[in-house]
Amino acid sequence: MTIVGVLHPGEMGAAVAGVLSARGETVVWASAGRSPATAERAGAAGLEDAGDVEEVCRRCEILLSICPPHAALDLAQAASGFAGIYVDANAIAPDTARAVAELQPRFVDGGIVGPPPTGPGTTRLYLSGGEAAEVAALFSGTSVDARVLSGELGTASALKAAYAGWTKGSAALLLTVRELARAEGVEDALLEEWRLSIPELEEQLAGAERSTHRKGWRWIGEMEEIARSMAAQDLPVGFHQAAAEVFRRAEGS
Repeated sequence: MTIVGVLHPGEMGAAVAGVLSARGETVVWASAGRSPATAERAGAAGLEDAGDVEEVCRRCEILLSICPPHAALDLAQAASGFAGIYVDANAIAPDTARAVAELQPRFVDGGIVGPPPTGPGTTRLYLSGGEAAEVAALFSGTSVDARVLSGELGTASALKAAYAGWTKGSAALLLTVRELARAEGVEDALLEEWRLSIPELEEQLAGAERSTHRKGWRWIGEMEEIARSMAAQDLPVGFHQAAAEVFRRAEGS
């Protein structure tokens, strides 16, 4: 049995940690400073409350960081001194992942693709780094499909950035062009033309609206991290800076 820690169990974190708890691993979390909603999620996932971050770090052998991307570095700093394997599974740029590695010597880079796991085949955890295989083995036989990409730090974050750069970036573009049509008084005509010429866009638009309403607030930082990834490779950053602004406006509406 491996004692695993998770910081902090939001919707995704609780679900990922829950698959380990369900297979008999001890999974601990820190309730200090967290909301009643977080405590309820952790309880439903079978997680054990260790009180604070310091106690979680003392007890666990593998520590999962699954949080909004803007908090990734702060969380790694809060867990400084942790001696086990630190897994950052956040939507961050490769350069940000390498900055986390400077704070956590036994670092494994991770990127989650898919929804919170509820059954096999929906959720993949991509991993990179020297101890990635050990983390992947932890999820063997669970509904989280853990895949080792390489021994190089930043690889998993790069894949996540490229994947979300399209899925969430294109969602932001779709929402934006609809707003243009609405502002110009041609929304109905645009929607009808989409039904005629690109019928699949109707469901894509509905999905973008649902997801942005629920999770757009956390995509702001993710789009900024993707822009940072693009900048590091001398690629245009404007697409994803604009996408961050789309989600920022949606948050305030």
